[in-house]
Amino acid sequence: MGVEIERRFLLKEGIPLPDSDSIRHMRQGYLLNSVGLSIRVRVVDEEQAFMTIKHASPEQLEVRDEYEYEIPVEDALELLALSPYHIIRKQRHIINFGGLTWEVDFFEEENEGLMLAEVELPTLNTPVSLPQWIGKEISDDPKYMNNNLAQKPYTTWNTEYE
Repeated sequence: MGVEIERRFLLKEGIPLPDSDSIRHMRQGYLLNSVGLSIRVRVVDEEQAFMTIKHASPEQLEVRDEYEYEIPVEDALELLALSPYHIIRKQRHIINFGGLTWEVDFFEEENEGLMLAEVELPTLNTPVSLPQWIGKEISDDPKYMNNNLAQKPYTTWNTEYE
């Protein structure tokens, strides 16, 4: 079993990002999306695909059990078509900063306008030097989690979320 420890942040407006080390295009959908448990299928650059099972305690969203397996792209595309939720599309920029790898997601379509940065950590207490382009931390706010964005996309949010 793998454990994912991750902190998530909004980006600050008007502050440019450094050059990306790489950029990936992703499509992902959820086959199961219940409180604390999700099964996700992701296609990366139309060349690789993964099935991921995640389990989290609602009290500590930064730490999740994670099981991830590479699957054939053709299988992933068929499974994406079975998702009863919105398919998430995003462009992921990989930026190395402060000895850590940051994943900066620019969401598209139903989540257009949302920009998030996340960093995976070896322990929950690992110190993180925040880049100047990092804004408010949202690690404990479930509305920004991808599985929740698949159910209630960013473009449908109203003032109840603001």
